[in-house]
This record gives sequence, structure tokens and C-alpha cells, in this order.
Amino acid sequence: MYALVDCNNFYASCERVFQPQLNHKPIVILSNNDGCVISRSDEAKKIGVPMGAPAFKYKDFFKKHHIHVFSSNYPLYGDMSSRVMNILKQFTPLVEHYSIDEAFLKFEMYAKIDFSLEGNAIKERIFKWTGMPISIGIAPTKALTKVANKIAKKYKERTNGVYVIDTEEKRIKALRWTKIEDVWGIGRGNTRRLEVRGVKTALDFTLLDDTWVRSNLGVVGLRLKKDLQGEPTLALENDVTAPKKAIATTRSFEYTFSDLDNLKERISTFAGSCAEKLRKQHSSCNFIYVFLRSDRHKKEEQQHRPGLLITLPYPTDSTLTLVKYATQAVESMYEKGIKYKKAGVVVSGLVPTNARQLDLFLEENPKHHELMKTIDGINNKYGNLKIRIANQDLKRTWKMKQEHLSPRYTTNLDDIIKVR
Repeated sequence: MYALVDCNNFYASCERVFQPQLNHKPIVILSNNDGCVISRSDEAKKIGVPMGAPAFKYKDFFKKHHIHVFSSNYPLYGDMSSRVMNILKQFTPLVEHYSIDEAFLKFEMYAKIDFSLEGNAIKERIFKWTGMPISIGIAPTKALTKVANKIAKKYKERTNGVYVIDTEEKRIKALRWTKIEDVWGIGRGNTRRLEVRGVKTALDFTLLDDTWVRSNLGVVGLRLKKDLQGEPTLALENDVTAPKKAIATTRSFEYTFSDLDNLKERISTFAGSCAEKLRKQHSSCNFIYVFLRSDRHKKEEQQHRPGLLITLPYPTDSTLTLVKYATQAVESMYEKGIKYKKAGVVVSGLVPTNARQLDLFLEENPKHHELMKTIDGINNKYGNLKIRIANQDLKRTWKMKQEHLSPRYTTNLDDIIKVR
């Protein structure tokens, strides 16, 4: 059997753990630079706050309805997520961290267990030890746990936040209740394709012919169909240390920039961050993509949203090499007079550094490897970014606009709650 554990309104719940006076009150969490709403409590949803609502447009709305507004407190959310995941491992070692607030569990050799009782035990321990409310869906496959979890959330008074699909009758009833657009893994394009076929529910989808599903939705779609039929085809991915296939550093600026020097400095910093991440997972990249974005919310201003993909002459993890090509990209894309609000660097085509393909005529300066190793060692010992390259501002750190930031209760000694 599998289980899907999902923290309810995770960001909002993290704030409530340390400010219980906010229980049952509307809460919204804003994105980087307090841009738009990325998380809402149930109370905020009922009032009518849409996901992605621009904060500057809804400022008066928030005030009128007494909605509590918070900036994203990622250190707090990350630490609370880690605590929840560690508790889950006490129930089974097979845990897949699906996202910051979700995890799949697999129970093997648990033939005689009462999964309803087990689910409630998980729920109670997590709430007792962290204060985090959760919903749990338990079923024979991963796709069915998604369905079970939706039922647990939708009817939490009846299910107590835990729902188990353990019979064929329950499976059919749950799939008949689930709309096709709500099925995990069915995107908008596939939803339209299935609706034309007359598919309205998850149950309708499972009754389709295998040949049609494979030819129209591919092997992934066929696996999903089998999973919903109760046949496990989606394996647990419990190797959270697997190297990433692409690495990105993207940021919205606190203010808009229209001068080239500022943009080059920011892009140099982002490229350097990507290089550090590459070295941490012992990878090198073959491609670097750099983009600039003007402020799309200010439609009265001239818009410019360029991007440039560069094929590197050899795989690299060197900060010096990546910064060189990233700044060249900025120089070629920059347009004078444009006010840029966001930029980013993405490296891809990753290969293991110790197995990268060498070129007969082109190669990186061998001194780069030892230099990067030394810089990483010093930064790890004395604090990150003690050493930077020359075209980065030594006195400048990237700082988000966070006007509604709560304390970092669990990760900063100065913010720990004091008991009097």
C-alpha cells in the first residue's frame, strides 16, 4: 500500500504554528519581492482571494477583509518541511519527498495492518510534534493515493483527514467522483483530448481501450491508467540525492534596472551560483541560457523579454567560464532604456565532471579546477560568498522585498520564541 501525506495550506500553517491567534483567520503568503499570492488559507479562499493575485492590486482588498499578509519565509518553511519528513520516516523507510509539503510513503510487509489507524497515528504524531495539520490518502497505487487524499481534504469532518481506498467498491466510487481535469498527471491538453472522447471522470478514463490511450497519451498515460485501475506502475522515487538535470538561478529585482553594469553584476552573481551548485553535485554543463525580463505588470512601459542559449565549447563547472559567457549574453541582449525587473541563468546538458568528454583542440584552463576548489573550501569554512569574482559587488547581496516577513522561529537564535 501507498500513502500520500499532504500538509494543509502549508505556508499558512507554518505561520499559525508560532502565531496560534491566527487560527481560523484569513491568511495569504506572497511570492518573492511580495509580488503575488502563492498560498491561501481556507478562510482567504472563501473570501475570494484568487491564486496569483498581484499584491499591489489587492492591497485595499486585504485591508477591507482583515486578511493577514505574510512575505515568503523560506528558511522557516524549509525547516518545518524537514521536521515533517523526518517524522514520516519513523513509520516507513520508503519515503519520496514529492514537494516541500507532500510525500509519498510505501508500506511493504504490512499485510495485517489497519491503515486507517496507521494514518491517524501519523496525523496525530505530526500535529503533536510540529503543530502541522495534514491530510492522508492511502491506496494500492500512487495515483489512487492522490484521489484518496482529495477525498480526505474535501470531507475532512467525515474522514478526520484520513481516507483509505482498500476495496474495489471504494476505488470505483472515488474515481466516479473525481473529474478528469483533477486527475494527477492529466494536463489541460490531455483533458481537452479526453473530453472530446466523452471522458468526464477518472472512471471513464480507466474504461478506455489501452491501445487508444497509448497512441494518444503515450506510455506515461497508459501507466497512469493502470495505476488508477489499482495496478502499481508508478514506482516510488526515494532517491532524493539524484543529480539534477538542469540548474537555475532566477531572481526578481527589488527595483528595476535600466543600466548595463547593474545587469551584468546580477547575471555574474547568478552564473556564479549555478557554478557552485554544479560543483556540489559533481556535474559540468554544456549549455547556458540567460534571460532578461521587463516588468510585465507595467504595461504602459516598453516591454523586452529576451533570452539567449549558448553552447559552450567544452563542459564546465568553472565560475569564471560561466560568468564570461553569461555577461557576453547580457551585452548582446541589452536594450538601452528598458527597465528590467527579473533575470536568470539556467545551465543544462549536465554530465558527470569526472566523465566529461574532452575536446582535441579546446580545453579549459586546468588552473580553474584548483582555484574553484580553493574558493569553495574558504567559503564553506568562513561563510558563503566570502570570496567572489571581480565583477561581483562585494558589498551587495541579493535581498528580496519582504515587508511582511515573520521571524525565522526555528533557524535563527535571535528569533526563537522566549518563554516568560
